Amino acid sequence: MFGLDTNVLVRFLLKDDVKQAECAKKVIDGALMAGEPVAVALLVVLETEWVLRSCAKLDRKTIISTLRMLLESRDLRIEDEESLEAALYLYENNSADFADCLIATRYNRSGCTAMLTFDRKAADIPGVVLLNTAPHNR
Repeated sequence: MFGLDTNVLVRFLLKDDVKQAECAKKVIDGALMAGEPVAVALLVVLETEWVLRSCAKLDRKTIISTLRMLLESRDLRIEDEESLEAALYLYENNSADFADCLIATRYNRSGCTAMLTFDRKAADIPGVVLLNTAPHNR
């Protein structure tokens, strides 16, 4: 089994560089034909979402669909699939960024009672607390 770096996964998904996309597909298909699963770390998923949004300019719905497709693949071993599923649900159902959804999910799953933030959009996530920056009276 081998793990994919973000650039390999992105080339495989976007096919925006013909040579690299063909190489990525060949290597991934070869592993799958040999019965070897391919690993994808959560950090790779996080970086992939950023590339899909920032560089490829894909919309939120397309990004969610793409990441769900990865989750549904029998041949990929996604690190902590349950956290990714929960983060995608949050991302789809509120205005927070994907990174905040994944971070909040991981904190929740690790036993934290809350994630503290200054980000108003992130505060829409259940279990995330917006810190008050108003001056304190002494």
